[in-house]
Amino acid sequence: MFSTRTSWDRTANPLAIAVEQARAAGRSLIDLTESNPTRAGIFGLEPLIGELGDARGAVYEPAPLGHDEARNAVAAYYATRGLRVNPTHVVLSASTSEAYSWILSLLSDTGDTVLVPRPSYPLLGWIAASQGVRLVTYPLSRDAGFRIDLHELAGAIDERTRAIVLVHPNNPTGHFVRKEDARALAALAKQHGLALIVDEVFGDYAHGDLPNGALPSFLDLSATEAPLVFVLSGLSKVLLLPQCKLGWTVVTGEPPLVEEALARLELIADTFLSVATPIQLALPALLGAQPRVRRAVLERVGRNLATLDGAIAELGREAPLRRLPAEGGWYAVLEVPRVHDEDAWTELLVREEGVIVHPGYFFDFDRDGFVVVSLILAPELFAEGARRLVRRLGDAR
Repeated sequence: MFSTRTSWDRTANPLAIAVEQARAAGRSLIDLTESNPTRAGIFGLEPLIGELGDARGAVYEPAPLGHDEARNAVAAYYATRGLRVNPTHVVLSASTSEAYSWILSLLSDTGDTVLVPRPSYPLLGWIAASQGVRLVTYPLSRDAGFRIDLHELAGAIDERTRAIVLVHPNNPTGHFVRKEDARALAALAKQHGLALIVDEVFGDYAHGDLPNGALPSFLDLSATEAPLVFVLSGLSKVLLLPQCKLGWTVVTGEPPLVEEALARLELIADTFLSVATPIQLALPALLGAQPRVRRAVLERVGRNLATLDGAIAELGREAPLRRLPAEGGWYAVLEVPRVHDEDAWTELLVREEGVIVHPGYFFDFDRDGFVVVSLILAPELFAEGARRLVRRLGDAR
């Protein structure tokens, strides 16, 4: 009765079981995987939610690609970052997840492949499976600061490949693509007739000035460098408003391909009409708050990073763990002693320290020995969680 596309393994993983058991026993836990910004107290969001009351929202006037006012607001947001965007090339969706789904439908037939980075955020696997698309990974070289292994990527391209996905900066490693690598990718895409799908939801959250040679945004690529580029972002990260359900895609590249992509995306979007009118009407005012939200996020991330680094430094030069360098985003990756595998570490930390962390394999790291923590938790709670985490990992020396 059901499709094989939805026959996912729904067995609870060891971490989920350990957390469930701890909470059932009444244990208070510090969740260092917290990724919901509405629970983190970073910025007063109530005034932003108040912008949803525009009386014009009482009238339904569907616009498949989004209302002009909202698309102009997205272009204006990018202008504040020094990026030029044509508002008519902006496609609104209910989320970046929905945008991924639409783009995969646009580009791929059942059985086609899309190249995705490893390590990276695991959500795309579920979306691709629902579209009948097969994902093929290409490595980010840990020893080279998680730069793209262009040789391995090129070798993964075959006649069924339709697109290359990038997460920029990467989640969870926080690394930005280098300009020379971006241009090499664009050349590969042109050579093989592939699209680039670039997830830039964390693009506002660089940790200070970018390293020399890092690319701030794939919107910096000229229209002649890659045949077709889809740059994704949305309110979930830009304004800490995942509940408002608004994402967007900026389509760039060779004009005939952009025109055809937009025409087809309009039909896909018209099938669902999933973006609510009130959030579109509120978008210009909401995005006006983005600089203040960005400052608040970076202050929180910077403070928690300093706390984490300080706790590790107290272990001394022979500390058996280290934080991997990051250039952006709101996650930290810790390389931990391999006296236990990642499942054993995460279970032990819940059971003995009351701390929840992600095992590295959630993000498809190339080997065992990593855990990932979120940096948006309230500072006092994060400090206690980091203290317990680092102390327990330090005891494994």
